[in-house]
Amino acid sequence: MIRCCCIHVWTSGFVDMYDVPHFIKTLKYDVRIVMSVPKITAHGKSKKLRAYKIEPPRDAPVTWYRTTALEKLRKYGAIYLTPFSHRLAEEIDDPELQRLRCRVNYHALQFKPNIMKTSSDIVNKLRSEGHFMSIHLRFELDMLAYAGCIDIFTPKEQEILLKYREENFANKTLVYKKRRLIGKCPLTPEEVGLIIRAMGFDNTTRIYLASGKLFGGERFMKPFKAMFPRLENNSMIGSGKLEEDNRGLARSAVDYMVCLLSDIFMPTYDGPSNFANNLMGHRLYYGFRTTITPNRKALAPIFMDMEEGRASGYEERIRQVMFNTHFGAPHKRIHPESFYTNSWPECFCQMKAGNQADRCPPDNVNDVLESQFQNKEDVEAEATNQTDSTSSMETGV
Repeated sequence: MIRCCCIHVWTSGFVDMYDVPHFIKTLKYDVRIVMSVPKITAHGKSKKLRAYKIEPPRDAPVTWYRTTALEKLRKYGAIYLTPFSHRLAEEIDDPELQRLRCRVNYHALQFKPNIMKTSSDIVNKLRSEGHFMSIHLRFELDMLAYAGCIDIFTPKEQEILLKYREENFANKTLVYKKRRLIGKCPLTPEEVGLIIRAMGFDNTTRIYLASGKLFGGERFMKPFKAMFPRLENNSMIGSGKLEEDNRGLARSAVDYMVCLLSDIFMPTYDGPSNFANNLMGHRLYYGFRTTITPNRKALAPIFMDMEEGRASGYEERIRQVMFNTHFGAPHKRIHPESFYTNSWPECFCQMKAGNQADRCPPDNVNDVLESQFQNKEDVEAEATNQTDSTSSMETGV
């Protein structure tokens, strides 16, 4: 068992979003989780232990945690790691640590019951009319400013994007055509529509749209809606059951679950997007569910030709690009593909494996672990009693 105290996470939005008892129960054989920092007693006085703040380097190796972080933990008694996202290297030569990542992401992290219920209601309503596709449309202010792809917007919109970029991202000169050609520009709603239409989906296709507030508004959505009018989102279905929150986290959580359970999922921008990357990995983990992943770099010349009036044969060109993908099938992870996008084969067990470590756990794995855990506690308790008994005999008590 890895012994650690998980602190401060509870004071963030974690307790509002996730089923905490389930999280603790699922990981109790891996880590020791506490809800608050314990008090310490010194010189007859008790005070709350204060966590020492550490900023982990991005993609830090395991050795950093076993040396630098551990030294601080021993010195101060508690440490506070922030920021936390992507602070551990993805490629680790330790199969059990990789599997632990998947236990956390795909088993321990479960949304609260009200979010799960709302998500289920939406999926059931969509499924009542047949299969449906979900699309994560990443065409929002922050992502467009980050990508630096602003030439398609009006002068006023460009001013807003440049101001946001200046305030939130490093100063860097970005050229639209160069960004476009290397696949760094998010797809527009119209381009997404052209892709799925070229793949054979018609205007009867039911689509659930997961997104924040689209930048540019209706002007960019109008062509998409003309191609695919059967469009839904969480504000159209069941949104009244969601508890309002300042950051829209509940709605994002519902979007995540609906996309996870949809028949087909399509992320339109899988760059620095935890939502899309985690979903792709989650769908792969749960039965290799169909995922359409556009190759923006390969598609860029086609759409740039269309922008300049050379649209001849664009549908066939799109099809040639799109049908050369995995569609959620198992495939070897090759850099720069993320472990969170594709954890195969580390996190996938085998029913008939030659290596014991690769075999699937039994269906009653919790009962087995509970029995082993109880036996270990009984042995430790017996050893402690024997030690106490020996000490008593030696001191004549």
